[in-house]
Amino acid sequence: MADHDHYSAEYLKEILASVKTIALVGASPKPDRPSFGVMRFLLSKGYKVHPVNPGQAGKEILGQTVYATMADIPEAIDMVDVFRAPEYLGEVVADSLALKDRPKVIWGQLSVRDDEAVKPAEEAGIKVVMDRCPAIEIPRLGL
Repeated sequence: MADHDHYSAEYLKEILASVKTIALVGASPKPDRPSFGVMRFLLSKGYKVHPVNPGQAGKEILGQTVYATMADIPEAIDMVDVFRAPEYLGEVVADSLALKDRPKVIWGQLSVRDDEAVKPAEEAGIKVVMDRCPAIEIPRLGL
């Protein structure tokens, strides 16, 4: 189990350097929303980002097709980036564990933290990061 109060630079670098495909859960089409800005940043860094938002399914955000659920994404996901309130993190973890090809990482955005909710993911060997933003960590780590 990771120490969710402190993540080493090496831990974060290894995750961000190994991830290629991201499911961005809670994606918003509104340019003023943090999920939109982070998605734009991740796309600019070469990540393949699949937005997940049931209310926007079938539409596009930043040129990417929006999916209703992670299960609808037609390829394996390396990382789940969570833009949902902390009380929904357990549901995202359960959905991640139900995927045929489980993600390697579940990443909770700033203020998205629930230590109990992520225990099943960690027990399944999935790495977890919470209360961090990859759009902040990538430049900070020089990636």
